[in-house]
Amino acid sequence: MKQEEKANFEIANAFNGIEVVNANYTKQTFSKHVHEGYTIGVIEYGAQRFYRSGDSHIAGKNSIILVNADDVHTGESATPDGWGYRAMYPTPEHFNQISTDLYNGKDITPYFRSSVIEDPQLAQQLRLIFAQIEVNSSKLLMETLFYATLINLTLRHSSTANIPKDISGSKHKLLLAKEFLDSYPEEDISLAQLATIAGLSQFHFIRQFKRHFDLTPHGYQIQARLKKAKTLLKLAIKPSQVAIDCGFHDQSHFTHHFKRALGTTPSRFQKQAIMYKKNT
Repeated sequence: MKQEEKANFEIANAFNGIEVVNANYTKQTFSKHVHEGYTIGVIEYGAQRFYRSGDSHIAGKNSIILVNADDVHTGESATPDGWGYRAMYPTPEHFNQISTDLYNGKDITPYFRSSVIEDPQLAQQLRLIFAQIEVNSSKLLMETLFYATLINLTLRHSSTANIPKDISGSKHKLLLAKEFLDSYPEEDISLAQLATIAGLSQFHFIRQFKRHFDLTPHGYQIQARLKKAKTLLKLAIKPSQVAIDCGFHDQSHFTHHFKRALGTTPSRFQKQAIMYKKNT
């Protein structure tokens, strides 16, 4: 049965805030985008088709979706009636204490090779977290549940690390351009300027950037702008001003990209984020 299309974002009362979402989609199609945090979600009904790590995947009811931080991915319905899911977005920093405990003080960021897993016990743990968020449970309870769940997820389904084997040569140069886009997302930088930062011709820069990061330079710039926009929206800055501050042409342009990446509008996202602050 088709349900109302929605995406309700909240920030959990744990570890200085972890974003969570309760969403139902039928027509929503997510363009290629990234999150600064991991995506860990449970499909509640229907099925989702999405791209990640060079392949397309389908996640059906009760399966768990795993997307690593900064993994390029998409999303759309795999069934006529759409799909519903609940997800959380812990950042790499949220895994720091866990990896320290697990690996004798070593700060090792987990990497999840599988995009879709079947783990009923873990799915039940995730649903318990989402249920406790709805009733605004205590910070101690929430952090205990999150910690136990992320421990189990890491032990069962992650590699010990996702460390690039080689960041020399062109990859190192490309990272300089990527870091510039991360640091100055609002800048109206030209292709020639980015290619110069990377020390490559414009032709080779475009090809190499897409090969290494699975996004065009412009596509990555949009994602960097959206990351900054989320931070400003949480500070209660008006969406129209956020659009300007982040380098979008206008609010309409900003809203279009925001909804294609997050499935909700900047205004709605901001209202939910501010509501969390008032309640904490």
